[in-house]
Amino acid sequence: MNTFNRISGFVTGRRGRWVTLLVWLVLAVVLTLALPGAGDEEVNNAPNMDSSKPSLQAAAIEAREFPNESGLPALLVLHREGGISSADLAKVQQLAADWEANPLPHQSAVPPLHKLPLPALNEQLSADGSTIIMPVTFEANADTEQLEKSLDQLREDVTAAFGGEPFETAADQPASLSARVTGPVGIQVDATGLFKNADVSLLMATVLIVLVILLLIYRSPVLAFIPLIAVGFAYMVVGPILGAMAHEGWITIDSQGISIMTVLLFGAGTDYCLFLISQFRDRLSSEKEKRSALLQAMTGSSGAIAMSGLTVVLSLLALLFAQYGAYHRFAIPFSLSIFIMAIASLTLVPALLAIFGRASFYPFVPRTPDMIAERAQRKGKPAPTPKPVSKEGLVGRLVVRRPWTVVLSTTIVLAVLAGFSSQLKVSFDILSSFPKDMESREGFAIIGEEFTEGSLAPVRVIVDADGNDAEPIRQHLSALPYVSSVSKLEQGSVNPNIYAMDVSLSMNPYSQEAMDLIPKLRDETMAALAAAGNGGLTAERVWIGGQTAEQYDTKATGDRDTRVIIPIVIGLITLLLLGYLRSIVATAYLIGTVILSYFAALGLGWIIIHYALGADAISGSIPLYSFVFLVALGEDYNIFMISSIWDKRKRMPLSRAISEGVKETGSVITSAGIILAGTFAVLASLPIQVLVHFGIVTAVGVLLDTFIVRPFLVPAITALLGRAAFWPGKHVPVEDSGSREVGRTESH
Repeated sequence: MNTFNRISGFVTGRRGRWVTLLVWLVLAVVLTLALPGAGDEEVNNAPNMDSSKPSLQAAAIEAREFPNESGLPALLVLHREGGISSADLAKVQQLAADWEANPLPHQSAVPPLHKLPLPALNEQLSADGSTIIMPVTFEANADTEQLEKSLDQLREDVTAAFGGEPFETAADQPASLSARVTGPVGIQVDATGLFKNADVSLLMATVLIVLVILLLIYRSPVLAFIPLIAVGFAYMVVGPILGAMAHEGWITIDSQGISIMTVLLFGAGTDYCLFLISQFRDRLSSEKEKRSALLQAMTGSSGAIAMSGLTVVLSLLALLFAQYGAYHRFAIPFSLSIFIMAIASLTLVPALLAIFGRASFYPFVPRTPDMIAERAQRKGKPAPTPKPVSKEGLVGRLVVRRPWTVVLSTTIVLAVLAGFSSQLKVSFDILSSFPKDMESREGFAIIGEEFTEGSLAPVRVIVDADGNDAEPIRQHLSALPYVSSVSKLEQGSVNPNIYAMDVSLSMNPYSQEAMDLIPKLRDETMAALAAAGNGGLTAERVWIGGQTAEQYDTKATGDRDTRVIIPIVIGLITLLLLGYLRSIVATAYLIGTVILSYFAALGLGWIIIHYALGADAISGSIPLYSFVFLVALGEDYNIFMISSIWDKRKRMPLSRAISEGVKETGSVITSAGIILAGTFAVLASLPIQVLVHFGIVTAVGVLLDTFIVRPFLVPAITALLGRAAFWPGKHVPVEDSGSREVGRTESH
């Protein structure tokens, strides 16, 4: 505490405030100039799974045995209403010849369509003759930026060959040729492009909504900019540090992580600033000296800010235990941003408040009664009669007088909403996250209509079998009801006993239904291999690869991470609350209410996403992301409110401490909750469905915490439990105004 008092005294001092501001300014400028920015070090195609996963083992066998087939395929879909003409096919053959002679950047293979006779090429057309698919394979290690340039060149060549604007032409336009690029490469480039285009707009929208909400709530232009200045400095410091860490290879950052980090930083960061600002404003109404008021405010809020920040930081760091790369990569950027923001809240924000003083709240400047009287006297007006201000609000009195009613009613509401979470359906179909008019999704839709959806991303089945046994396996797989077609066998170039075939499913290869077929395909292949006389160690001789198999492994890895990370987050927050509150009972119901609120948020989010927006499923990653964010951020508000009650019950009856604590923290937590929910709601404005759904679930979860859990449920439970809420602390009886004895706990 002495160290904190010295820091507080320095940052609020006459010279210290300016030194603190200068340090942050220099730090932000130097880091920005000396270190690479986070955006410059983004890697958007980093692997999400290690090489031990079955689908990646299949990819390794593929690269070794079939080097000409390995890589990332792009599917050029050419479609003409009324039928592809012979002249169109001649141009397709010319493109194949040109790309074989002069490959596109990072191209690894192109089918020799120019070597096929015209009748054979006609067999590649769809049943109605309107569509042909031309696959082009690119190097597997090419990054997204390189692939984007490759596709740009591909489009230029196609446009030059066919004339007009085939990539702008609607697919249903009569007699006109349309072209679309889809497949894994097209999907990857489109996904990255969405995030790349969203970065600047997301930042501007987030800043704007925070500014507008602050102006509406506090009606002070100066105050509205103080949190934004602090968050802005934190943002300028965090970005270069992350960029340097990524440049050194210590971490990997991607555009999706940076987008969510921006929202988190501005939302949670503004909350921490408001916790201090509200205390400062209250102290200025009774303390004439602004520095003394600021020091009191820092003493009253710093513990809650530090505890809240530590809770969020450790909860986000729990993502380091994830095996799935997208989860693991978020841990450092998210936790570091909150850590830097907490430091800014305890140093830079007090310095700014010390500089602006009471003017921070202009034109509604808080003053002491004596200052108000002196000001009226200078203006020749009579001193206004001070209005009695009750320290107990309506909500506070309600939860104290009717705790059972409040607990039962709020619990029923949350439980009903939580019940809808059991209906929630998840999907790993990345295409469903795209706008319907995006090129790769349009190309996929054409393939699904004219061929089979499964041909977009066939399952690659590789077996180690004798040549005479491989064909029966192929025939067995062809007869399966969920298989549309199976390609001819390909023989390995290193091991002649390795055979591979492409299995096109009769459904969307990115759907949950297709993913569920991966174990069945493996079992059917092993059964066919054993039936051919190749029993024993069958599992080691079958590899299932392709996009669907990778998504199956993704789901399995994500399910494992969920089982591991959720208990870790709950355990960490439990330990922190126990250390801070010294109460097992309070820790238990604070954790329980936030978990209930999380499931209610999933339920309400599903109601909005499914019944209002018409989505059939949400991304499979959203439940875990939402849990980490909502549990950590929800405890923020509980900690801030319960800290006020804990402090007040040392000098007053518990019922009054609850009532006053709810009122004292009510306005600031409501403001903070609205701002945090608003920043997450900004994600819903992006054309990326996974972020839209994440933004909705998180925003409604924050609002449930803000307007139900924090003001009603938690204080009502505290009132019901009375002195038991502080167990096993020591209880010193304090007589309640209603002659009911309630407890007061002193620290051991």
